Amino acid sequence: MFRLWAKIFDENRMLQEICIADDSADTRTHKVFRALEDACCQLDLGQPIWLHKNISDFKRHSKTRFNRDNFIETIPFDFLEIEIIEED
Repeated sequence: MFRLWAKIFDENRMLQEICIADDSADTRTHKVFRALEDACCQLDLGQPIWLHKNISDFKRHSKTRFNRDNFIETIPFDFLEIEIIEED
């Protein structure tokens, strides 16, 4: 089972959270992108842009934060954090 936890923070307080599960036989990368897309859809957010910092943080820690620089539209919070909490 693969699970990705997405959390929205504003002023160091968690405003919303969602956990996306995926038990398909797809690659880890496809699972991450699909789970992020599902989380953003359910949280009513646009897709964030992956910058080099996000990629390196995610590779190293299986966790990254998307702040205002990662979104095209204005966001009413400080950052969106995603983290893999379970992998096959």
